[in-house]
Amino acid sequence: MTTTILTLRVDPELRMAAEGVLRKNESLPEFMDSALREGIARRRVQNGFISRGLASAKQAGRDNEYFSADDVLSELERRLTAARNSLR
Repeated sequence: MTTTILTLRVDPELRMAAEGVLRKNESLPEFMDSALREGIARRRVQNGFISRGLASAKQAGRDNEYFSADDVLSELERRLTAARNSLR
């Protein structure tokens, strides 16, 4: 089952730009559907990231346990180096 979303009014330049990036055999409605799905997925990831960050900040406040930016960056660099080395 499908439903229709309200008609989207755009400037002619935006429509031409969208049509200009369509892939072979891709229609404008298919492109819009894909863009909407990708936007929803991106927003869900962003919302999750923000929720985890706020929860982490709250937990740090309760535990009074904080880490310096330098310590965090050093740990991330160590993990990145280990991941790169495991790919070799």
